[in-house]
Amino acid sequence: MNATTTSASPVLLKAQSLCAWYSAAQILYDVGLEVRRGEVVALMGRNGAGKSTTLKALIGMLAKRRGQIDFLGQDISRAEPHQAAKMGLGFVPEDRRVFTDLTVMENLEVGRQPARRWADGSEAPQWTPEKLFKLFPNLGEMPNRPGGRMSGGEQQMLTVARTLMGNPYLVLLDEPSEGVAPVIVEQMAHMILELKAQGVSILLSEQNMHFAELVSDRAYVLEKGQIRFEGSMAELAANEGVRRAYLSV
Repeated sequence: MNATTTSASPVLLKAQSLCAWYSAAQILYDVGLEVRRGEVVALMGRNGAGKSTTLKALIGMLAKRRGQIDFLGQDISRAEPHQAAKMGLGFVPEDRRVFTDLTVMENLEVGRQPARRWADGSEAPQWTPEKLFKLFPNLGEMPNRPGGRMSGGEQQMLTVARTLMGNPYLVLLDEPSEGVAPVIVEQMAHMILELKAQGVSILLSEQNMHFAELVSDRAYVLEKGQIRFEGSMAELAANEGVRRAYLSV
């Protein structure tokens, strides 16, 4: 999707002056970002830059946060995670958190929420186990396998699939390429592009530039809890100075 198309799309998620703390340590400093309908936005930065903290602050997992967060035009600045999820904001944590004693199908059922509609009355993306098994063929081959008997990559897929069972308008996806085999990374890229084609918006926390380039329309770059760059993915790819300063290891 090109920048012209996305700029005309409605804003689903908007954060302004977002600050967050772990105990007394401030991690985020006046972060501002937005995600529009039908786009994939990469939130990039080195380890410790504040990417995961930003996603947790947006979904409401941090006890100490300040700033304005609007989702679908409603203020969720003080919402709890389950309230944000009920509104259609999905979250896929980096540490997966599958229910190890439950089967793949049982994990999916835990995430099920009713179908949703956009403000204009049109149907929002809807997901069933059958559709998800087409998106994740590996899961379709093991519907009765307990989550604890799956590889890390398979658990990652299951976590994404369980989140999609909630029929989210937008998914916060934390480090999907981190610590999984290259073949799983390739499947994750395919999955994100398919979700985008289905109309799901994604805010993606990522430090793998190649992966982000494959799937993202726009990018924000974080360093020490502050936004240092925002622009199209093509602009970031062409800006060697920004990449060297804030993304190179």
